[in-house]
Amino acid sequence: MKTRCYSVRLESLTSISDKCLKATGFDGSEALIPKSQYFGQDYDVTKSEAHWISAWILGKKDLQYSGKKEAWFDSETGCQLPTYTFTKHVPKKITKEVEPDKELKR
Repeated sequence: MKTRCYSVRLESLTSISDKCLKATGFDGSEALIPKSQYFGQDYDVTKSEAHWISAWILGKKDLQYSGKKEAWFDSETGCQLPTYTFTKHVPKKITKEVEPDKELKR
C-alpha cells in the first residue's frame, strides 16, 4: 500500500517509547508521532533536519509543515517509491511559403 508523506523540518525528534516519537517544530509546537507513520530522514535538505512523516497523521496533529515537498512510500517496506512525470510533446506546425526552383520546373 502506498502512503503519501511530507518532508517536515523539525528542531528535534526524540524517541519516547518503542512505538512513539516526540516531534518539536521550530515554532515551539510539539506532537506525538507513531513510529509506524515515520519513514526516515530526508537527506536532500541541508540547512536543518527534515523527516518524512505521513500526510494523514500530520493533518491530525498541531505541527507546522509544508505540503511543497511530498513523496510516496511503500508502507510495508518503508522504501521511497519512484516519482514519474509524464509530459506530452506537441510539435508546432510551421507554415512556410516556398517557391519552386525554376531550374527544376518543366
